[in-house]
Amino acid sequence: MCGITGYTGFDQATPILIDGLKKLEYRGYDSAGIAISADSFKICKTAGRITTLESNVKNSDMKGTTGIGHTRWATHGEPSTTNSHPHLSTDKSIAVVHNGIIENYEALRAMLTNKGYKFVSDTDTEVIPNLISMYYDGNLTDAVIKTSKELTGSFAICVMHTKEPGRIIAVKKDSPLIIGYKDKEKYVASDIHALTKHTKNVYMLKDMEFADITPASVKIYSEKKEEIQPDILNIQTEEEFSGKNNFEDYMLKEIFEQPQAFSNTLTATFNNIPQEISKAEKIQIIACGTAYNAGVVGKYVIEQLAKIPVETDIASEYRYRNPLTDKDHLVIAISQSGETADTLAALRLAKQKGAKTLAVTNVKESTLSREADYVLYTKAGTEIAVASTKAYSSQLAVMFVLGIYFADTKSNIAKSEAEKLKNELFDIPDKMKEILKKENEIKEICKKLSEEKNIFFIGRGTDYSVAAEGALKMKEISYIHSEAYPAGELKHGPIAMIEKNTPVIALCTNTDLESKMHSNIKEVIARGAKVTAIVPESTNCTECAKSIVIPGTNSIFSPALSVLPLQLMAYHVSKEKGLDTDKPRNLAKSVTVE
Repeated sequence: MCGITGYTGFDQATPILIDGLKKLEYRGYDSAGIAISADSFKICKTAGRITTLESNVKNSDMKGTTGIGHTRWATHGEPSTTNSHPHLSTDKSIAVVHNGIIENYEALRAMLTNKGYKFVSDTDTEVIPNLISMYYDGNLTDAVIKTSKELTGSFAICVMHTKEPGRIIAVKKDSPLIIGYKDKEKYVASDIHALTKHTKNVYMLKDMEFADITPASVKIYSEKKEEIQPDILNIQTEEEFSGKNNFEDYMLKEIFEQPQAFSNTLTATFNNIPQEISKAEKIQIIACGTAYNAGVVGKYVIEQLAKIPVETDIASEYRYRNPLTDKDHLVIAISQSGETADTLAALRLAKQKGAKTLAVTNVKESTLSREADYVLYTKAGTEIAVASTKAYSSQLAVMFVLGIYFADTKSNIAKSEAEKLKNELFDIPDKMKEILKKENEIKEICKKLSEEKNIFFIGRGTDYSVAAEGALKMKEISYIHSEAYPAGELKHGPIAMIEKNTPVIALCTNTDLESKMHSNIKEVIARGAKVTAIVPESTNCTECAKSIVIPGTNSIFSPALSVLPLQLMAYHVSKEKGLDTDKPRNLAKSVTVE
């Protein structure tokens, strides 16, 4: 959520800031702005897309070699030009961009108002430049340090002052911020993707570290103003924003990239499992959203193959339920970005309780990967569309590999059986490709679905966890109310919602539960539902209005296949409705606030 860019050097800052913000568009935002350092700040802000900001900048005098930029995802105050960042102090001497949430902003705002400071926005951020102004006595670093000690919540902040041209002060707490180094130029960003075009030499700011950035140098200080020698990393990351490759949208491109992403992740995971995790007697999986749905599949797979008890927790709930976690537990934290605020906080809690922690993430050098005891990287490549597809499939690949690994190390399956399962896993990518060839068939189904107001998804076992992911995708990008239910729970309440022509998507890939699932399908058909079934080649579902047939595989691996039709359904329903599939309303790719 939100994106920060900053630059100080000898080139014009505006195009660098705009380009950096474009690299961060995939994170989700509703407004954008930049500030250029001069005797008085040159500001350009807008509600809406960066293309609008770029157009407005062309009609403004935004010349200067130092500046900060921001994309905002609204938390306090509606999306508007006034609420967009950067924000200025009352005397307009200080400019600030901020990611995160200031939880005590109301008290700070009241105090500052009593001292005569004026506020023009509805944001929590605006207290920051005014606090800095209150503390400023000629040293911007000192003023930012004093201000940061007053703030409760999460923040990544970049600050400029009209009296200190060419200087940016940066600080972070619980929200990422990265410094980029290049000769007589320096960069700041909240995401490494905004930097890699310019430099591979970076420093990841740690919590409550303060960076004094000028073109000539970067000095890092602790909150006691003690200078810290930064451990500068050389990130070997190639530019991955290769465009849409003839696909209409990034989401569709990423759906079709899943066979390769799944295969790459399998190979990487089998080769990099940390042996220390084999001692785990209990596993807890923590995640949010799509990553949580992948974790639920992981629970089924690990318990079934390895006979190890597994709990799954939504990270925001785990944090506050006083979980029974101890040193004998392995806590697996899953996050595409590695910066999900609730997942990071849950990981830290698990570590406090003595558990070993394993991160599953798509981003090298992300906060999650650095703070966990061990890490397994998914090899999905950069995922730009807000609604996750190939990251989910890659997370499933890790869950499947861990299930086989734990079963093998605990001697719950024979070596020959483990090898058979591995071989079956490596067959999945080719089967994915077969399903993707059915895109036009699925697209045809979506013409009617796009007219619906409610869609129900049902399944049992791993099919239910995939149903939950399908419902999430549908509501994320088509804005149709979509709910998933365990099929056996229908009679305990949800079936009251079924009436004539109610659309139901039924997943029926678990062969052990096939007869039970067919009974549930008949229950909703008897009440007038129109059922579209996702079934393997071996299953006959003649009673359904439509059936999408997918290749057969071991039932525990079927989520990697059955999710593809659901992703394509969500995509094509959204397209039928004329919506922006890549940037759905109100959503952000990397959720860095609670």
